[in-house]
Amino acid sequence: MLRYSVRRLLQLVAVLAVLSLLLFAWLRSLPGGPVSALLGERATEESRHNLRAQLGLDQPIFIQYLKFLGRALSGDFGISTGVQSGDSAVAIFVQRFPATIELAVIALAIAVAIGIPLGYMAARRRDSFLDNISVVSSLIGVAVPVFFLAYLLKYVFAEQLHWLPDSGRQTGDLEATRVTGFFILDGILTREWDASLDAFLHLILPAIALATIPFAVIFRITRAAVLDVLNEDYVRTARAKGLTQQVIRSRHVLRNALLPVVTTIGLQTGGLLAGAILTEKVFAYPGLGEAVALSFQKRDYPVLQMLVLTAAMVYVLVNLAVDLSYAVIDPRVRTR
Repeated sequence: MLRYSVRRLLQLVAVLAVLSLLLFAWLRSLPGGPVSALLGERATEESRHNLRAQLGLDQPIFIQYLKFLGRALSGDFGISTGVQSGDSAVAIFVQRFPATIELAVIALAIAVAIGIPLGYMAARRRDSFLDNISVVSSLIGVAVPVFFLAYLLKYVFAEQLHWLPDSGRQTGDLEATRVTGFFILDGILTREWDASLDAFLHLILPAIALATIPFAVIFRITRAAVLDVLNEDYVRTARAKGLTQQVIRSRHVLRNALLPVVTTIGLQTGGLLAGAILTEKVFAYPGLGEAVALSFQKRDYPVLQMLVLTAAMVYVLVNLAVDLSYAVIDPRVRTR
């Protein structure tokens, strides 16, 4: 297990190194750039030349990359030129990271809490009304674009019914103590229950919008996995031995069906950032997704490079954790 973990961590380093090179070269090939974003199209050639020299963009591309790599290894990704001009990319990441984590955790919790039980029940009652309506719902969840559902939820529940907030992480005039940057957790730690509840209410709509695709995928994988396991010989043998349905479901069906489901959850966790970009933009939610969109729009190289590399690192680490969890779910993996 230790050797496998070390090998995967080395693969993580290789993936990040290759991705950093490709990302660096691709960003520099895009039209425009931070100079145009900062000075505008009417800037003089002299001012553009001076700013390019100040930012180090007048040097050869491989020199720029080596300098970027050296700074990145020391934790310095540069200064933002567009998202929050003058702030370091690391400071922007630290400021916005808790917001996206809160959103992703709530969205994944919704997807898992509904997708796995519903997938299991649909498989147990194959071709029933519950099965058919669940399959149709999962297809709708995959087919409907995240941004469209986000606007629909915002219009119905925030604009029309006024049940939930329509934007932000917390009500502006609410006085709340900041401890960790995770607003719900901060409210619990400081016993400011109103602040914690307010932060949670702001999360409901964006979390539901973000959870739709993971829910649909988790549901369908769970349903398919349970159907496969129900037809296995060891399940029929367990029934023939007179084991109770509860024992058969927990020890034989669910445990063996969980392997592909866990893999799917890991992949969906890593892919939540893509959906967060659209969701956070619709709800003006100040997380990493909104920062990615702004950095693309304003050609903010330092922020964009850090956020993309961080997303890649999180994706690989999550999948490493998924692979290691196999040994807990299926003891046979430990002997391989």
